Order: sequence, then C-alpha cells, then structure tokens
Amino acid sequence: MQPTEQRPPVSGRRLGIFGVVALVGAGLIVGTGIRAREEQDTRLKEWTDDQAIPTVAVALPNAKALSPTIDLPGRLEAYSRAPIFARVSGYLKNWDADIGARVKAGQVIAEIEAPDLDQQLLQARADLASAQASAKLSEATLTRRKTLVASNFVSAQEIDERTADLSNKNGAVRSGQANVERLEALAGYKKITAPFDGVVTSRDTDVGALINAGGNSGPAMFTISDITKLRVYVNVPQNYVPAIKIGAKASLVLPDYPNRTFQATVEASSQAVDVASGTTRMQLGLDNSSGELMPGSYASVKLNLQREAAPLSIPASALIFNSNGLRVATVSPDDKVLFKTVKIGRDLGKEIEIASGLAPDDRIITAPPDGLADGDHVRVTGVGAKGKPTTASEKQDVKG
Repeated sequence: MQPTEQRPPVSGRRLGIFGVVALVGAGLIVGTGIRAREEQDTRLKEWTDDQAIPTVAVALPNAKALSPTIDLPGRLEAYSRAPIFARVSGYLKNWDADIGARVKAGQVIAEIEAPDLDQQLLQARADLASAQASAKLSEATLTRRKTLVASNFVSAQEIDERTADLSNKNGAVRSGQANVERLEALAGYKKITAPFDGVVTSRDTDVGALINAGGNSGPAMFTISDITKLRVYVNVPQNYVPAIKIGAKASLVLPDYPNRTFQATVEASSQAVDVASGTTRMQLGLDNSSGELMPGSYASVKLNLQREAAPLSIPASALIFNSNGLRVATVSPDDKVLFKTVKIGRDLGKEIEIASGLAPDDRIITAPPDGLADGDHVRVTGVGAKGKPTTASEKQDVKG
C-alpha cells in the first residue's frame, strides 16, 4: 500500500482574515437592515402626518344675484268697493240686483217703503203752505198800512211792527221750504242706486226686511265692487323695502290659474313699518278688464328687486351653526382655517345669500368636516388647490 498524502495545515493567518471578512459582512448586513427600517419608519411617520391634515374643497362666494326676486303672499281687492247702507228706515219693498249682477252708475237696485217719512213730508209741506199764507197776509197788511201813512192814520211805529212781522213770516217760509227740501232729498234715498259701474258682490237683505237707517245697525244691504282693475296688497319685510321701487313689475300666480301668470305694477307704499309684523304694506295695480280674477283671492306675488350691488351667496352646506353662532370656515392664503361670523340675507334652499361677514375673495370651505378649529392646517384640493377657486356655482358645475 502506498502511504496517504497529507494536506498542508491551514495557517492561522488565513483563518484570521476569513473571520474579519465574515464579521465585516455581518456588520454591513445588520447596518443595512437597521438603516432600511429607519427609513421605512420615517416614511411611515411622514405619511401618517400627511394623512392627518384634512383635505377640503374651497370656492369663492358667488357674487351674482341668484334670484333678483322675492316671493310673497298677496291678497286681491276691488279697486273701488262700496258697502251700501240705507239712509231711511222702513221695509224693503223690492230688490232688482242679486250677487254677480253687473250694474251701472245710478241704476236702481232696491226700493224701501218708508210711510213715516212720507207722512213727515206731507206735514212739512202743509206747514210750508201755512207759513206762505201767513207771510202773504202780512205782506198785504203792510202794503195797505203804507197807503195810510200820508193821512197820518197809521203811525210809523205800526209800520215798523208790520215790517218786522213780515220778515218773521218770510223767515218761517224759508225754514219750511228748507225742511221740505230736506225731507224730499231723504225720500229720494228710498230708492237704492249703484254709486258706480261694477258688480254686486254681496246682498244681505230681502223683501219685507226691516231696514234701519245708518251703517251701525247691521251688515250692508249690498256691496258694489269695481273689478275692472284690482288692487293687490303685499306685506314686504323691512329689509327688502328699499329694493322695491314704485313702478317695479311683479308676476302673480293664483290657485285658480296655476299655469298662468298675471302682470302687476307697484303703485304705492304705506311708507311705514307695522310694529307687529315688521313689514311694510305695498299696493300693486292689476288689470282685470276680462273679469277673470275675483277680489278677495289669494295670490303668490313675485316682486322684482332692484339692488345697488349683488349680494354674495354660498352653498348651504358651508354654514356652521353651533354655540359660537352662525359661521363660515374660510382658508387663508397659507392654507389655514379661519372662521368668520356671518348674517343670512335670504335662504334660497341650496344657496344662501349672505348679508354681511364675507368678502368676495374669501375662500370658503364648501363642506367643512367636523373638528375644524381656527388655525388648523388644511390641504386644498380640486379647482381651488392653487389658491384660485371658482365660485360656488361653478364648482358645482365642475362636480356635475
């Protein structure tokens, strides 16, 4: 057998070099892992902090008038309306015009029997005739006495007395004549006539009814209304009165004609605010020559507003109401939240007109999240991300 070949022993120097290399490699591996973990932790922290900043959408207040009109309830009334009461007492003899009848000025619509008045007129005429006879006799006596003055048969005293007596008798005649004319004028009121052309809108009497003179004893016998033109009365809130001018146009919609609109014109204002309601009464004129509309009807009146400057409007979702009052969250140029207290001008549903508290260049948060506070940093996205947001209405168009 041949002897086994022996390998040369590994030197200690080589083993040392190998150990150092292994240790260095292990150190590099550990260091690289720690460094990668630290970078991952840093990125995670940055991502977490970034996610903690709320993202909001902003828009500028809309400076265009959303609705230059205001809708208010109104009531139609006849342009001329006259309740008819009796001037004489008696019993209703007959009537010739029922409700809905069209009458002309001076037309007899009813007649009253007044026997007491007739007898008073007869008596007054008799008294007048007696006074006239007495005055005629006194005048004849004075004439005869004057013919005897020249013969000194009658004294001057007697002439003066007869002259005074004639004056008294003539005064009685004039008084009796005036009384007769008064009773004749009163008797003329036994016939009830229409004061103007119109329609009989009410009748509250009938044949044989007892009629009392004056208007304090019951309802009117008739009511005559001129409906060729109507008055429309609207109570306007105080803050809108300056925006409604005399001559402004209005549109009316009535329940009777839901698919039609009628045009009216503002004619007058009461120029006073009612303490109870805080409104000013305004009168509109409405042509009704066709007779389609009825006095007393309800109408929805849309009045045109004339404003010197268009009010700012924002989405209703931008309003915040809490213990601090009514506020709007805005975003400052450095993207920090700034709350502003506002006052509402008009609630238009999805849009709100702001009376005060906002500027046209304020960036408002259209849908502020819960928990926002003054000074919070936010991330602005969408069309307002670069600080140039569109108006609220344009933003809605973009979303659409």
